[in-house]
Amino acid sequence: MITYSTSKKLLILALMQLSLSACQEGPASSKTANSAATAATTDANAAVAQSLPLEDQRDFEEASRGLIARPENLRITRDNGDLIWDMPAYDFIQGEAPATVNPSLWRQATLNNKHGLLEVTDGVYQLRGFDLANMSIIEGDSGWIIVDPLTSKETARAALAFARQQLGDKPITGVIFTHSHMDHFGGVMGLFDDELGRDLVGKNSVEIIAPSGFMEEATSENVMAGTTMTRRSQYMYGNRLERSTVGHIDSGLGKGPASGSVGVLDPTHTITRSGETLNIDGVDFIFQNVPGSEAPAELTFYLPQKKAFCGAELVSRTMHNIYTLRGAKVRDANKWSAYIDESIELFGEADIYFGSHHWPMWGNADIVNFMEKQRDTYKYIHDQTLRLAARGHTPKEIAELLELPEPLDSNFSNRGYYGTTKHNAKAVYQGYFGWYDGNPANLDPLPPVDAAKRYVALMGGAENILASAQKEFDKGDYRWVAELLNHLVFADPDNQQAKELLAKSYDQLGYQAESGPWRDVYLTGALELRQGAPKEASGNIAQAADLLMAMPLEQFFKTMAVMLKGPDAEGKHYTINVEFTDRNETHVLNVKNAVLHHRVGEPATEANASILITHKLFINIIAGQAGIRDTIFSDDVTIQGSKLDLLGFFSLLEKPNDNFNIVTPR
Repeated sequence: MITYSTSKKLLILALMQLSLSACQEGPASSKTANSAATAATTDANAAVAQSLPLEDQRDFEEASRGLIARPENLRITRDNGDLIWDMPAYDFIQGEAPATVNPSLWRQATLNNKHGLLEVTDGVYQLRGFDLANMSIIEGDSGWIIVDPLTSKETARAALAFARQQLGDKPITGVIFTHSHMDHFGGVMGLFDDELGRDLVGKNSVEIIAPSGFMEEATSENVMAGTTMTRRSQYMYGNRLERSTVGHIDSGLGKGPASGSVGVLDPTHTITRSGETLNIDGVDFIFQNVPGSEAPAELTFYLPQKKAFCGAELVSRTMHNIYTLRGAKVRDANKWSAYIDESIELFGEADIYFGSHHWPMWGNADIVNFMEKQRDTYKYIHDQTLRLAARGHTPKEIAELLELPEPLDSNFSNRGYYGTTKHNAKAVYQGYFGWYDGNPANLDPLPPVDAAKRYVALMGGAENILASAQKEFDKGDYRWVAELLNHLVFADPDNQQAKELLAKSYDQLGYQAESGPWRDVYLTGALELRQGAPKEASGNIAQAADLLMAMPLEQFFKTMAVMLKGPDAEGKHYTINVEFTDRNETHVLNVKNAVLHHRVGEPATEANASILITHKLFINIIAGQAGIRDTIFSDDVTIQGSKLDLLGFFSLLEKPNDNFNIVTPR
């Protein structure tokens, strides 16, 4: 019998592709050494303050409306004591914006600081500030229907406990997953983290409602591209930044996703069409199916008895992402706009709006106006991008030219706190035309390091570039400084003077950014120029055992395929059977032509080797919850065939690197 050390290690590495921590905040790990705001940044932020009605208190009144109670010290830990959620870390966000924060983003961060248990309307409550998303509670005849149970088991458990403390102890009779992003389902097991709850789930006594395609999207998003998304998410959400006026303050949607244990439950009912009605625990629901809008699988719903519309993330109090900076498939802005228009048609009589993020809205006229402006923002960006492209403009040019008209731009709910007009316009272009802008010079450009060395030589060397960059920095032209010095850093990554001046430029660009993710990207870039990339892996597979148990095995084996080292696999041919004894299911893996294929079905008769194992033990091995010795001597595991071939097969799988360099050469 073969030892499992090699295969176990490589299987775990395969699942490291899952970006389970891609959106997980956790405590900041690095102190920043940022520069102060320059006069140019101070003036730029002052101009923003003058251009917007920051004195308008309507949002602040609505964000505080219905407050029942607020935890005194909202810090949440894992069972081992590790801190995973820390609202008091944001207590510094008070009063007027400092010079180091865009005042519009500061306003959004201040609003997102308002947390606790709040009543939306009779029988509808929200827990806000326990995680990136909101968890909503709808009272039924015999218990509670939970909407979007947060990112992690720990935060969902804490939110539910606080609600029961304030409202009384009621059972969970239904769960609604509005869409397939982790912060809206990952904490579901925290709702049933007691004997009664586990019994209810085991007996399928709880209605679990989700949009069509939910399970596939919930367990597969970020799988094959997960390592890259995980690393880029550290930039997008500012994971490594301290919480301070020179660090992370907000993501635009909320403070940032929590870390912790994640899981998912299979839906008992899937919404496949708009207009579908259900009665859940005595409450009437009208659903709208909106796949391919903000998420590949998403729904909204309406409570006709309360005239309350839950917009999920189809509409939010920010411009959302057509393309998200962590990296994801481009969303369809035109389709998104059309879905919002359909919502107005279906639910236009709503007197109450509440969503998966931010705070509610009351009053029919205001709600319809809000939805129309969200609808028209996405359509304007879509239509005008294509208009400008038809005149020959490239993505970068369109991003500079395209500005929202005043009725849309002046509305706080359309401001670029999360998505931005600039990167969304580029996303629309990409969705239609791809990465190539039509210019032959951009068809096969030199890679960054080669190009950088030639630019530096052409510009007379490092000293000339540094002198020019310093002059431009003193003028406040930080975008140009960043472009100049990025070449120098890639040509000479040991040039500390270049890295520090580039970091200072990123500081200023971050301080001026209205978008929370843009700020975090710039400030994380500055941090890593000064301190380097993180040294420890960011994945935490052990926290994902519940999710992995629900994950379709086909997705896992697809992930293994993108780990195959093509050059090393050239000329190799392996066939491996993976048989799950408790599921009566076999996956056949085949390496040929330097490509890994897999199929489900009968085991291959001419296989090099076969592994016979239970699904649970397989997942426990992946999650690091089963020891190697236990695995070797377990009756649940059998290795048949050539042990050397099995080792040869696993040796072709490459370890992902989720700490690769971004602001310096790889």
